[in-house]
Amino acid sequence: MPVTKLNVPTDDGVMDVNLHLPADHSASGGPALPTVIMFPDAFGVRPELDRMAQRLADLGYAVALPNVFFRTPDAGPFDASSFADPELRAKLGEVTMAANAGLLPATAALLAALDDVPAARSDQVGTTGYCMGGRMSFIVAGAFPDRIAAAASFHGGRLAVEDDPSSPHTQAGRIQARLYFGVADEDGSCTPADQARLAAALDEAKVDYRLEVYSGAHHGFAVPGQSAYDETAAERHWERTAELFGDTLKTS
Repeated sequence: MPVTKLNVPTDDGVMDVNLHLPADHSASGGPALPTVIMFPDAFGVRPELDRMAQRLADLGYAVALPNVFFRTPDAGPFDASSFADPELRAKLGEVTMAANAGLLPATAALLAALDDVPAARSDQVGTTGYCMGGRMSFIVAGAFPDRIAAAASFHGGRLAVEDDPSSPHTQAGRIQARLYFGVADEDGSCTPADQARLAAALDEAKVDYRLEVYSGAHHGFAVPGQSAYDETAAERHWERTAELFGDTLKTS
């Protein structure tokens, strides 16, 4: 697995990032590749996420997988059993809150660092993510419209919260990227009402997007190792990921 470690300085410390490249690509030679930032789910960077990043990289991308929990280096990665332990559950809540609060300055620092990576073409970047990371991917598309050309969100939660001025969908008017949302139909964090609210905001802003409901799938369907993992739904998510970035990043 050809992985390079990037140490990205931020105002909150150094964020460690795993940069995955295709198996036959050198970090120091060869043409610069289209770049995708993959935001992890709430359990953090772990072998399953690295394998997913490598699978995407092998389609012809430089894939940056940031440790969004870098502010609390003694925390994570977590697993689903963390919810059963009150102490771990509290720690998970603490680190995810910090990761979300510091998302935009950390992403700005990562984009600046990618500008100096020869293997990565960082003028137009894609983002993708899972669960918490799916929400991050959507937020980043609105926050950096001049840099983000395509963004995917898989089983992302709290994308369109009613009566919340900080909800990501309120930034739809800033988005220039093409978007894809893969939504589980058994997911309380993205209900049909949330989906309708999200679609209305994107339609009003004339954003190029596709929202697809994965029938019978549950929150977490795309990530191996989760109890909700659904191989059929996960393979469809890979097809949609390849389509989105192939149609945007590889043609820019």
